[in-house]
Amino acid sequence: MRRRDILTAAALGSTAPLMLRLALAHAATSRRLSSFDERVEGLLAQMTLDEKLGQMTQAELGKLEHEDDVERYFLGSVLSGGDADPPTGNGMRDWQRTIDALIGRSQRTRLKIPILYGVDAVHGHSNVEGATLFPHNVGLGCTRDAALVEAAARVTALEMRATGAQWTFAPCIAVPRDERWGRTYEGFAEDPAVVAELGAAAVRGFQTQDLGSPRSVLACAKHFVGDGGTTYQERPQGSRAAPLDQGDTRVDEATLRRVHLPGYIAAVGAGVGSIMVSYNSWNGVKVSGIRRLLTEILKGELGFEGFLISDYYAIGQIDGDYKTAVMTSVNAGMDMAMEPAGYARFIATLRSLVEEGRVRLARIDDAVTRILRVKAAMGLLDTRRSQVSDPALAREFGSAKHREVARRAVRESIVLLKNDDRVLPLAKTAARIHVAGKAADDIGMQCGGWTVTWQGKPGAVPRLACPTAPTEAGLLAPTLRWSSSAKRPTQRASVIARTSRSRPATSRSSKRSPRSTCRSSSWSTPAGR
Repeated sequence: MRRRDILTAAALGSTAPLMLRLALAHAATSRRLSSFDERVEGLLAQMTLDEKLGQMTQAELGKLEHEDDVERYFLGSVLSGGDADPPTGNGMRDWQRTIDALIGRSQRTRLKIPILYGVDAVHGHSNVEGATLFPHNVGLGCTRDAALVEAAARVTALEMRATGAQWTFAPCIAVPRDERWGRTYEGFAEDPAVVAELGAAAVRGFQTQDLGSPRSVLACAKHFVGDGGTTYQERPQGSRAAPLDQGDTRVDEATLRRVHLPGYIAAVGAGVGSIMVSYNSWNGVKVSGIRRLLTEILKGELGFEGFLISDYYAIGQIDGDYKTAVMTSVNAGMDMAMEPAGYARFIATLRSLVEEGRVRLARIDDAVTRILRVKAAMGLLDTRRSQVSDPALAREFGSAKHREVARRAVRESIVLLKNDDRVLPLAKTAARIHVAGKAADDIGMQCGGWTVTWQGKPGAVPRLACPTAPTEAGLLAPTLRWSSSAKRPTQRASVIARTSRSRPATSRSSKRSPRSTCRSSSWSTPAGR
């Protein structure tokens, strides 16, 4: 779908459901998820209420009270959050053994429905030692290269399948409007058309044209909707609440559609099988409980046939009473709940709501149908097929071939912000380049968040194939010098390169900082000017 068509479709709103469906029909080339419903209906008819509620529930590795809870509660999914590594270690083999064992447990249930194992593979399979790491979306957005974004997602999918994981919580298709938001780096751009184009490319790379291929993974577009548009709010001194993150997006529906919806139109058009609902509110109401957005617009107008999953414990934020929060969210259209340690509580609460008639069984059946049709499309219901990790892919994990894709992404992501006196292209006679800034020689800072740990950390990154630094990417040939400050003597340098902040400013000032589509290394003027 062309950028103009995506933006027009978003702006036309509820008057254009037919046009949207026609546009999406042109864009989608993979088999429709609803085409698997005949297979799903027979399975659904055999399921007890407990088996259905289990499918709607996701627990977290490390927060399972007992490993056999996968079987006891008929869980539909398990995730590894940013810090949830296997208990035996963080290598590829550790992940293989852990994920394969949990999938095996799910296949010992009465109906033998495998779990979906989800990971935050947002810039490569970035929790796992030895994986290939890519620039974050803000860097990939700078490339303006959809084919490269698709290639990066394809490499990520292959390395995920080597460990057994089949579901990534990516791509993030937020449209950041204020760079003080701490997750700005997870968005491709502030231009909705760029986000739509590159987000759809990532979906294609993860899922390919055949979601049923053992080498494809399920994509999850996030965070629906408006996560990048929250309003800056001053917080009391000592408050742990962030001024922007998980805040309130205060715009009318027309603006929400124009700015924040195009990425989802494109992702649905590319066949995305799952979408994560955002923590943020829309005009004071948590999105996780808004039926207008989840059911009427996303599932109705846009024709999304996959399933919706909440963010980490997000359902409990809807209302102070947990039971009311669950009822509101499920009735609004939430299909799966990410309840890391609260999975048993969620199941018991939802069972009580169904028994009381406050959540209709038809809504439960719709949610489970959506989850099972995605599993069917992925081949997870095929009893003839192995559902565990692919040992043949282990040889490609972090391979030179995969790193070359990452190096290309690094090269294309670097943006010239200032070119006084035509400093670029670099003169062949340049004898020395001086790179200055706190992040100049810190691979941990350059890799950013979601790198081995949830928020990443400065310093060395253990055993990751991450060509993020200019030298590793093969960008700079002359002699290099590094310093943490540009104030250090640099007179003998032919060129000075200053690295930008690794994280957006978090000042409590109410004055907005200028927005920029790309934030990366800035090449400055020759020394002495």
